[in-house]
Amino acid sequence: MTKAGTTVAAAHARAPVVRLPRRRGIELALIVLAVLLSVYGYCAVGIARTGTVPPGAAGYGAGLGVLALLAHVVVRIRAPYADPLFLPIAVLLNGLGLVLIYRLDLETPHNQAAPAQLVWSTLGFGLFIAVVLVLRDHRVLQRYSYVWVASALGLLALPILFPAVNGARIWLRLAGFSIQPGEFAKVLLAVFFAAYLAANRNALAYTGRRLWLLQFPTGRVLGPIVTIWLLSVGVLVLERDLGTSLLFFGLFVVLLYVATGRTGWIAVGLVLAVLGAVAVGRFEPHVNQRIEDWLHPFRTIEAGQGPNQLSQSLFAFAAGGVLGTGLGLGHSILIGFAAKSDFILATAGEELGLTGLAAIFLLYALLVERGYRAGRALREPFGRLLAVGLASLLALQVFVIAGGVTGLIPLTGMAMPFLAQGGSSVVTNWVIVALLIRVSDSARSQYDGQEAA
Repeated sequence: MTKAGTTVAAAHARAPVVRLPRRRGIELALIVLAVLLSVYGYCAVGIARTGTVPPGAAGYGAGLGVLALLAHVVVRIRAPYADPLFLPIAVLLNGLGLVLIYRLDLETPHNQAAPAQLVWSTLGFGLFIAVVLVLRDHRVLQRYSYVWVASALGLLALPILFPAVNGARIWLRLAGFSIQPGEFAKVLLAVFFAAYLAANRNALAYTGRRLWLLQFPTGRVLGPIVTIWLLSVGVLVLERDLGTSLLFFGLFVVLLYVATGRTGWIAVGLVLAVLGAVAVGRFEPHVNQRIEDWLHPFRTIEAGQGPNQLSQSLFAFAAGGVLGTGLGLGHSILIGFAAKSDFILATAGEELGLTGLAAIFLLYALLVERGYRAGRALREPFGRLLAVGLASLLALQVFVIAGGVTGLIPLTGMAMPFLAQGGSSVVTNWVIVALLIRVSDSARSQYDGQEAA
């Protein structure tokens, strides 16, 4: 070997190895801050209402802190390279949701929701820990894609057999126990869509004729999106569930675009969604009523019947102003039975003001952005699509719910992730965070130990 070759080989052998920081200390510090903010909110509500710190403040803080610490320890052991923001943001949003529900419970002593929500949150933490512990590689999920979609469709169809609740068939109620199967189905559908598109992205990227400025796929590859559209409309008609239908159809269209990079899919998806919404809005009375309320939110007041839920929500946002009335000092309970679920964002807007509401939206935006970042960093398509799909689920839910409560779009009856009363919702959102942590750990660990360029 020549002297020059020996020098090059020696330089290559001495190339430094990249060791990525694990950042678990940052995660722990942020978790402590999230727990302290939640406890502060809990105490602020008690002081505003009774002038004293609530007697359960220490227990609430200890319980939330222990659950968050256990989750952190599991992440530190099983997913050491995971993004350090997922868990603290979820803890803060969940803690804030418990505070808001407790605050509304003070107005309805006969209908306490905070204890049940705390139990569901504990179950959510438990499932989060189980997923991070058991699922060592997210790619295992790809092997069972058709099992997931069959299970999801079965869960979506189950409520058809049960009586409608508040005009929609989205609940299973047995012996005083109720769950919302659509919440679990959305996660299974996200996994299936990611697996299907990862395996067929080349065929779906094939385009057919050009119509004006858009390139549309051929009829053969158009079949999957038409099928999903028909299923979404079927769920909407049979169960009167606008939210879930729009959610999983929007999810599929977003993932199609990410997988293929073809804007034609977005155009087709928007056209089909509009046609379906217009048709059902005209012929389904329950959906039509929500559209009328959206178009004319103050018509009940003008008719002398008093404000409806949407108008009360708008009044709550207006009363909050920029800085809010303060925790415990608002009147959003006037919204009625949905104040703790569909309209809990109105309580946040009234008592925390525009400033607090913007902070909540920024937390959601950061959660979604970190999910997209984890997907972008992965080299294999399934993990990339899974991360984008799960993050898009959160983004679509926040947009649809916030848009409905503020009067931007018609109401859909969905639950705000982590904030609103709803056991099925809080449990599935913790599962989503667990899967995002698993994907982000894989995304960063693939670069650890590599030689520097």
